Amino acid sequence: MTARDRSRHRGPGVPAGRMMASEQQSVLDTDLPVDPGPGPRPTAAARLTAALRARRRLLVPVLAVLLLAQMAAAMVTTAVQQTPTVDEPVYVATATDYLHEHRLRYNPEHPPLGKLVIMAGIAVADPHYDPAYRGDQGQVGRHLLYASGNDPWRVMLWARLPMIALTLLFGLVVLAFARELLGTAAGLLALALYCFSPDLIAQGSLATLDVPAAGFVLTSAWLVWRARHRPRLYLPLAGASLGAALATKMSALPAVPVLAALAVFSVWGPRRGRARRAVTAAAVTAVTAVAVVWLSYLAVDPRLRFLPAAPVPAVHGLRGALVDLMPFPEAYRAGMRVQFALEDLPWQGYLFGHLYTGSRWYYLPAALLVKTPLGMLALWAAGAVAMVAVRRLRPAAPYLLLPPAVLLASAMTGSRDFGTRYALFMPMFLAVAGASVLAVRWRWSRPAAGALVLFVAVSSLRTFPFYLPYSNEAFGGPTKTHLRLHDSNVDWGQDLGRLADRLRERYPGQRVWLVYKGSGDPAYYGIHAADPRKVPPGEVHGLLVVSDSWVAKARGRLAELIHSSRAVDEVGHSITVYRR
Repeated sequence: MTARDRSRHRGPGVPAGRMMASEQQSVLDTDLPVDPGPGPRPTAAARLTAALRARRRLLVPVLAVLLLAQMAAAMVTTAVQQTPTVDEPVYVATATDYLHEHRLRYNPEHPPLGKLVIMAGIAVADPHYDPAYRGDQGQVGRHLLYASGNDPWRVMLWARLPMIALTLLFGLVVLAFARELLGTAAGLLALALYCFSPDLIAQGSLATLDVPAAGFVLTSAWLVWRARHRPRLYLPLAGASLGAALATKMSALPAVPVLAALAVFSVWGPRRGRARRAVTAAAVTAVTAVAVVWLSYLAVDPRLRFLPAAPVPAVHGLRGALVDLMPFPEAYRAGMRVQFALEDLPWQGYLFGHLYTGSRWYYLPAALLVKTPLGMLALWAAGAVAMVAVRRLRPAAPYLLLPPAVLLASAMTGSRDFGTRYALFMPMFLAVAGASVLAVRWRWSRPAAGALVLFVAVSSLRTFPFYLPYSNEAFGGPTKTHLRLHDSNVDWGQDLGRLADRLRERYPGQRVWLVYKGSGDPAYYGIHAADPRKVPPGEVHGLLVVSDSWVAKARGRLAELIHSSRAVDEVGHSITVYRR
């Protein structure tokens, strides 16, 4: 087109010597030469801005890797130094039995998936295993670790490493979830809250089931949230993740109706076809979850033979009818019967110095108040308020606040007040919710959030490597946790190896009396001690060593021995050494 033709095409009112913006763009798009020639070049400021943007894009993955590396280092260090906790030998023995015998025999009260993850590490460690050994699941675990010619340090490390890797992967879910909601800064803030959580570091470094069960529920909630835009892709994935949670711990069952309802909410949309979409979404989520549970059992034994090592208790009434209606394998339903029987036992709890029988509905909130960093508590509360108050965040609020609320309410009705490990979904979900403070358009919100995260990091790093007995500064730190809580909150048998080192270094050759809570074998670590409860108090002289959970529960002869002794040392903030 010539200049004259262009002038005619422009029509009236457009000077012949000028082009419209759209025409200029068209010329640029079609006629721009490869070499711009002597025309204007980017200024130094423009080049600097571009370089800063490139570095900023690179900074995000670097910071994420650093946060996860810090968490990994803390968990691996903890895993290397800690002896088996109370539950770990059971899971390790069951995973070894899966590997060698492919049978559903031990630990029916927990489904197989978490133990199949542990089995990946057991396959590398390749411990010697005697399938003919007879005993309960705890005895089988101790026999595997201490009486079969295996190195328990090596076996336990390899059993714990897959759980450490899985814990780090859930950190990526936290990062992705928060980043989708609020952007990169919120994603990094949420990841920092996750990676510096003492509870997650402590439990993530163990070959136990609480972290994977909570993490799979979180992943399912994230995938259901993504299903708002691509339901055909994400609803089956959400159902699979929910099924993974159910196939790890039965305590995830209350999340099923919540996530099914959220799946319906995600596809609700226009009125036309709404009922069909709702039914399809709920069905896909639930059916996929059930299928994953079945697959986890089939992975152990394709013939689904259930040969329990101990009798399965009978459950009657409404609970028995509900168990019979469950669309799961017989082994799963038997595990539910075991769980109901465990709930009926008269367990002892300990809270703020008071020993009691039964449970307290407020136990878990109180324990979380003690064992969560203060800055984290502040961000949890502020983030939850922001999700409800900020209009653009309200659609995400049910996905982040409803699942942990329902799971916490369910856990609060349980009879076992054993620790915050029953509520690990709280630091996971609320890490994402806590990042919502960045959506508040107040001048001080971002500096305050940064200061609180720094406070959390310092509090977490200061407790290294004693994450299990952590408590925040308002309650005196990890040295004072045993005065307020017991069991897996502070003393779960993890410090037997440290005790052996302490006795060799400071008290060589002295008589030792031991009351230990845990699954480790003191003699294996060189601790040759007698039980002071089996002899008259007058015969107990020397060192009296007592796990702090036993100190909390001390009654009768043990209480008399403790009160007539003098505390001279402590090990790992979980074991007290007395002089008599």
